[in-house]
Amino acid sequence: MVSLDYPEKNAQFAESLELNFPILSDTSKRVAKDYGVLGIAGLYAKRWTFYIDIEGTIRAIDQSVSVSNAGTDMARKLAELGFS
Repeated sequence: MVSLDYPEKNAQFAESLELNFPILSDTSKRVAKDYGVLGIAGLYAKRWTFYIDIEGTIRAIDQSVSVSNAGTDMARKLAELGFS
């Protein structure tokens, strides 16, 4: 996960959801720019999911992320792509 927020805010968010993975703080907006997800006027990052394999190849991109279904959608896509 990548966020434009500061590390402290991301840590609080991750803790509130009991996430077992870190959230990258992209305060420079460099990653968002590189992946083409920086929103209008650089105020936000679009909610896209990139499926990247161990070699660093982008295998799929979901540009229609639904917050309420994101976990289920990701699990289904990961299985479809053969990720373990």
